[in-house]
Formats: sequence, structure tokens, C-alpha cells
Amino acid sequence: MPDIKKPALAATGRERIAWAAREMPVLRRLSEDLARERPLQGLHVSGCLHITTETANLALALQASGAEVVLCASNPLSTQDDVAAALVEDHGIPVFAIRGESTETYYSHINAALDHHPVITLDDGADLVSEIHKTRRGLIDAMLGGTEETTTGVIRLRAMAAGGALAYPVIAVNDALTKHLFDNRYGTGQSTLDGLIRATNILLAGKTFVVCGYGWCGRGIAMRAKGHGALVVVTEVEPLRALEAAMDGFRVLPLTEAAAIADFIVTATGDKHVIDSPHFERMKDGCVLANSGHFNVEINIPALEALAVEHHRPRASVEEFILADGRRLCLLAEGRLVNLAAAEGHPSAVMDMSFANQLLSVVHLARHGRGLAAQVHPVPADIDREVARLKLAAMGIAIDSLTGEQRDYLASWQEGT
Repeated sequence: MPDIKKPALAATGRERIAWAAREMPVLRRLSEDLARERPLQGLHVSGCLHITTETANLALALQASGAEVVLCASNPLSTQDDVAAALVEDHGIPVFAIRGESTETYYSHINAALDHHPVITLDDGADLVSEIHKTRRGLIDAMLGGTEETTTGVIRLRAMAAGGALAYPVIAVNDALTKHLFDNRYGTGQSTLDGLIRATNILLAGKTFVVCGYGWCGRGIAMRAKGHGALVVVTEVEPLRALEAAMDGFRVLPLTEAAAIADFIVTATGDKHVIDSPHFERMKDGCVLANSGHFNVEINIPALEALAVEHHRPRASVEEFILADGRRLCLLAEGRLVNLAAAEGHPSAVMDMSFANQLLSVVHLARHGRGLAAQVHPVPADIDREVARLKLAAMGIAIDSLTGEQRDYLASWQEGT
């Protein structure tokens, strides 16, 4: 049986899922096409994803393509309970997700999704893949493959592959150009600032705003913070990214220096304990800490708790830690994904492309998974191009085509100066 908060929430969820669908024309078009072909007919598909309105539309597209879908949450604070209810009550899709669930319940839900005996997994953080390899290895032989949506998950999977541990093929949807160039930059940029503002209602203009990490997510956060009038500082460990941040007009500092002047610090690195005791000790009174990386390990919360003499919640998504010297440090959304835990996640328009990649990658695995090596694979280039083509068409944008002469010129080497 599904495990959701309250079936009676389905009516609200139904309306919100339909609202999101209006901004997801590519997924809608693909769903209509695949509903005629039904390439996933009878295949068991389990997804460990954020249970949001956008994910609901992906699940409905998979169902329309013939798949038997089961979902669980990929973060204890990202579930939209009304959406989970609508999927169960209106569409018969089993969902195992309750906002605010304990760690024990979270993993019991992951195993409930695996009790479905999937042949294809969809992950947002690699928890399904990890659990299969650690405790459910009996499922591996039947697996056609999996997909992974996040930078953090791809990092985990590449580590598994490098160590010879990955036992079935996984497509790195995160690395598709129509995913990370748009979802990570524009989606994370807008939704992170949305989460910060909803959580605190603090004006960003004129504040010193530190972004830890200048990958595609960090770029988006820095860009949007600058647009709000904040004074943006970037911290990095990679020379090329630091150089790019500097040439994009941002101040680049070591985090120990940036921490002393920050009003806001946001992590987006995919690594552990990026903000730690030496940084807490230098922060000024009132500094706000938030995380936009997948797991709640980027801020060393146990170290912050050890430094605090007391803590309380002045607002729903804010925990204020008071240190021995009287300084107050504010942690948002328990250090979890602030854009989902304190807001609604990425706008539907960018998730349209990301989930179109997910859908077409699942179809690709259904057709070709048996022939793929147990490695991390890129999204096939023709899928990436098709998603971009459909998105442009949905936006009413036309582009040029090469002439025959131009194609011949690009394919030759004889012509020169």
C-alpha cells in the first residue's frame, strides 16, 4: 500500500499538477507521442525523486508510455503531500513519501519502491542505485539500467564505476546540455533565491552574498543574487572556475575570508563540510547559512550545534544558533536543499527539459539497455538535440539551417585562405 500523508489532499494536488503541466509543453508533446507507441509497456520503473508537481507530470508521462511506476522521495523535506495524494488517488501510482519523514522512514520508503522489482530506476541523488548495490543485489540481474538527475548523484555513480562496483548502466541525465545548462543554472538560481526569500524575508540588495562553488548551480545562484542587488563573493577550489568567476565580475576569496564579511552563505558544491568550525568562528552576527547541494552535509551541522549554547526557530524554515559570545547564526531548512525545503523547487519550464531527457533516456534504456556496459553513460546526443528542438518550437522560436554548400564546407579541409 502507498504511504502518503493524507489522501484528502488530492484535489489540491490535482490542480497544481495541471498548473505545472501548462509550463511543460515538451514533456506533454512526448507523452502524447509515446502514449501511441507505448514503448515501456509492462516495464516496472521505480523513481527516487523529489515528489513535486513537475515530477508528477514525468510520472504521468511514464505511465502513458506503458510503464508501471512507483515513486519514493529523494529528500525528506521536498515532498509536496498534495501532489503525492493526487498521484495515488487520481492515477493509481503508488507513492511512498511524506514531507518531514524520519531517516528511518525515508529508507523504508526507498525499499518499498524497490519491492516493486524495477528493471529501470530513476534517481535524484543515486539512493536507489546505492541501496540496490548495498542491500538488494538480487535485483541487479533483471536491471536494464537507470538514470541520474543530479550532479551529486553522478559523482557517486562515477566513483562506483571507477571502483568497479557499478553493476548496471546508468545514464547521466544531469550532464545533458539541455539539463545542466538550463536546469542547474536558471532553475537552481531562481529557486534558491526563492527559498532564501521565503524563509527569511530579508532584503538581499546591498548584502554580501557568498556562493560556495562556481559550477552550473553556483553560476545561477551568483547571477540571480547579483540581480537582486547583492554584493556577490565566490569561493572555489578549482582554479579554472575561480578564474571564470573573477572574469564574470565576482569577487573571489578563500572561504575563511569570505565568512567574516558574509550576510548570506550558500553552498552548491556536492561535497562534505564545506562550511565548518573555522568558518563559523569567523562569521558575523546574523549570518544566514543555506545549502543548494543535494545532501545536507555541505554545512557541518553537528559542529555548529557543538558551538551553540542554545538554538530556537524564529521562523518555520529558520533555526537560529546562539554562540557563547552572543553571535547568532541562522541555518535554513535544516541544511537541506533550500529551494525545495523552503520553496517549491525549480520552475516547471526548466524541469520540462530535464524531465524530457529523463523520459527519453528511460525509453532508450528499454530499447538498448541490455547492450550497454555497466558504466555511467551520457545522454545520447540525438536526445539532447530533440529536446532542444522541441523546446524552441514550444517557445515559438525559429532558427536557421545550414545550406548544402555550408555542410560541405564544414566537412572538408581543402578550402582555406
